[in-house]
Amino acid sequence: MMDNVSQIRIFFLVGLNETNNHRFTLFFLTLLCYCVILLVNTSVIVIIIMDKNLHEPMYIFLCTFCVNSLYGTTGFYLKFLWDLLSPLHVISYSGCLVQAQVIASFACAELSILSVMAYDRYVAICRPLEYHSVMSKQRLIILVCYSWLMPFLIVAANIFLTSKLKLCSPYITRFFCVNWAIVELACIPAETAVNNIAAYIMIIIYFFHGICIVLSYIHLIKTCAESIENRAKFMQTCVPHLISLISFLLTLLFDVMIIRFGSKDFPQVFKNFVAIEFLVIPPLMNPLIYGFKLTKIRNRILVVVTLKTK
Repeated sequence: MMDNVSQIRIFFLVGLNETNNHRFTLFFLTLLCYCVILLVNTSVIVIIIMDKNLHEPMYIFLCTFCVNSLYGTTGFYLKFLWDLLSPLHVISYSGCLVQAQVIASFACAELSILSVMAYDRYVAICRPLEYHSVMSKQRLIILVCYSWLMPFLIVAANIFLTSKLKLCSPYITRFFCVNWAIVELACIPAETAVNNIAAYIMIIIYFFHGICIVLSYIHLIKTCAESIENRAKFMQTCVPHLISLISFLLTLLFDVMIIRFGSKDFPQVFKNFVAIEFLVIPPLMNPLIYGFKLTKIRNRILVVVTLKTK
C-alpha cells in the first residue's frame, strides 16, 4: 500500500486563507515589524562588536542572542511577506523542512542562550572572585558553540526523521512550517512513534535547561538578599534576562495551550497571532530591554545618538 503513495513535492499553507481581505495592511505592518527587529538587533550587535569595552561574556552572550533573533525571524518573515502578496500560499517540500529547521532551532537556541546567560550571572554574582577564571575565553567559546550547535543538531535529527515519513496530504494547517504539523500528515500514525520519542527527548533536554535556570536564580536571589551591592547588580543585569525568559516562555506556552486545548474554539486570525508571538515579541523586546537597562550599552547608544545630532 505504501508503494502507491506519491511523495509530496509541495505543501499548501492554509492558515492564511481567512486573511485575504486584509493582506496588504498585514503586509505593511509585518514589513514594519521586521524592519524594526532588524534595526534594533543589528544595532546592539554592531555596538558590542565595535566597542572593545563590551567584549565581556555577558555582552558576547547578548550579541549571540541578537544574532539568533535575526536568524529565526529571517527564516519566517521573508516567506510570510511573500505569501501576503501571493494569491496562493505554497512552499516546496524541501523549503518546508528548512523553515521548520530554522524556526525550531531558533526557539531551542533561545532557551539555550538564556540558560548560559543565567549561568554567567550566577558566576558573576555568587562567585565574583572566580569569575574571570571560570568564564575564560575557552569556556566562553564552548558555551557559545553549545548554545548554537546543540539546538541545531537536535532539531536536525527530528527533521531528518520527519523527512523519512510517507505523507498523504499536502495541506498544512498553519501558515508556516513546523515539524509537528508535517508529522501530522503521515499516512500511518503508528510510523510516527520514533518522531514522538525524539520530540519528547528534546522536550526533556530543554526542561533540564529550565531547571538549570531556576537553580541559578535561586542561588542568585539568596546571594543578592545579603548585600545591597549585589541587589544593585541583580537589578541591573538579571532583571532584563528574567524579562526575556518570562516573555519567551509565556509566548511559547500560550501557543502550546491553544494547540492542545483550544484549536477549534478560537478564530483563525487569533490562532495565527498566537502562533507567531515568539517570532515577534522576544526579538523586538529583548534588544530594547537590554539596550535601555544595561548601562554600558545605553551609554554607548547615547554617545552615537549625540554625535549624529550634532
